[in-house]
Amino acid sequence: MLFVYVLVSAVVGLAVGFIIRQQLAGKKIGGAESRAEKILEDAKNKERELLLEAKSRALEITEQAKKSEIEFRTQIVRFEERIDRREKELAVKEQELGQSRKDLDAGKEILQVQLEEAKVAKAKQLATLEKIAGLSKEQASSVLMENAERSIGEEMVKLHRKLLGQARENAEREARIIVAQAIDRVVSEVTAESTTTTVAIPNEELKGRIIGKEGRNIRAFEQMMGVEILIDDSPDTVVLSGFNAIRRHIAKLTLERLVSDGRIHPARIEEAYEKSKAEINEQIKVAGEAAVYELGIANFPPKLVHLVGRLMFRTSYGQNVLRHSVEMAKLAALMAEDLGADISIVKQGALLHDIGKALDQDLEGTHVEIGRKIAEKFGLDAKVIEAIESHHHDTDVAEHAHKHEGALSVEAMIVDAADTISGGRPGARKDNYENYVKRLTDLENIANSYDGVEKTYAIQGGRELRVFITPTKIDDLAAQKLAREIANRLENELKFPGEIRVVVIRETRIVEYAR
Repeated sequence: MLFVYVLVSAVVGLAVGFIIRQQLAGKKIGGAESRAEKILEDAKNKERELLLEAKSRALEITEQAKKSEIEFRTQIVRFEERIDRREKELAVKEQELGQSRKDLDAGKEILQVQLEEAKVAKAKQLATLEKIAGLSKEQASSVLMENAERSIGEEMVKLHRKLLGQARENAEREARIIVAQAIDRVVSEVTAESTTTTVAIPNEELKGRIIGKEGRNIRAFEQMMGVEILIDDSPDTVVLSGFNAIRRHIAKLTLERLVSDGRIHPARIEEAYEKSKAEINEQIKVAGEAAVYELGIANFPPKLVHLVGRLMFRTSYGQNVLRHSVEMAKLAALMAEDLGADISIVKQGALLHDIGKALDQDLEGTHVEIGRKIAEKFGLDAKVIEAIESHHHDTDVAEHAHKHEGALSVEAMIVDAADTISGGRPGARKDNYENYVKRLTDLENIANSYDGVEKTYAIQGGRELRVFITPTKIDDLAAQKLAREIANRLENELKFPGEIRVVVIRETRIVEYAR
């Protein structure tokens, strides 16, 4: 009986569950259908909106197309009007051209008639002229050609002389302008040449300590430094004497260190010497680097830069060689820029033209020969070597110069000119009064030794020699020869920096009196 109840309960539960499930499924189906209907309605609404928007856009495009068509038609109408107007203008010009052609043909006919008349008249004139002159046409032409050739030849000679004179004047003026501009833009100081250096000491007692017991300190100092110590009665000063400026500067620094320290003996002298030597080498290095940096030269090896720095301690006629070389390089670069030469070559050639002087006190040979060997050792450009050789080609490397064929390069001539300018400018080099007077006297004596010379004047500090001659004894050709002979004697017998201009003046004066 219990089983029956359980069975009935299960059947009833299944039936109830089935009914509930059917109801839930129906509700879900109804909800899905309603959503589908809503989506469909939204799609229809969207479709209507898109259709409306498309119709509106189509209307806008149609309106824009109509406007464009109207504008295009308007432009076509205007273009057609311009074409019609041009055609009318061309028709008028064609008519005018036809009329001009007719007028030209008429004028041509008139001109032809006039030419015929001119030919007849010319024939009559020629016949008349031949009858009057007694010459035929060919003979008259020959005479006229001879006269024309003679006249034109004279004019050509005059023109040639005139142009040659103008060319010389212009060349001289341009050269002066280039040199003047270069000098004006370059300024360099002057250092007085000296073979002695003075060192101040605090008291006279130090002189005895410098000498040392039985002179051992002063002997060790002089032997080590390569200079001579002059101790005299001058109060609180000691003089160092020597031709090698670098050794003299090292000796000065060494002695100043010894005086400052107070301990003076051979071992201390050697220690101070090593420190001073290192300091001078550093100064040389800095001076060389500053020089090449100032000129914008970047391809020099360190050893060559060091040799350049050594020129800081050399002078030539009182002019510091390093500053002279830097000044030369600036002058040469300015002239090379105006003349279209290689600026880098002239800078290197000018800076190194006296590089041999950095070692000429230690090696045999002239500074030009040593400089050439240095340049060849460092593999410098051939034009740089030529510039180093040629700045004293007339004295130092005459034999070597004869081996080279052809003229000097423009760069070498610029370096030579810059050397003359830098060394010859006023105030560049110092000279004592006695040497100055002697040089002027020697110049005048050489010129006065020639027969026919009335008087001579050495002017511009000995840079120019003016020679006045007797016109009755020396003619123009002999005056030119005299100037060359005087210049040759000056080159062979005197030593001077730069150049000396020899001016021979032959003047004839005719004086009459009216009473």
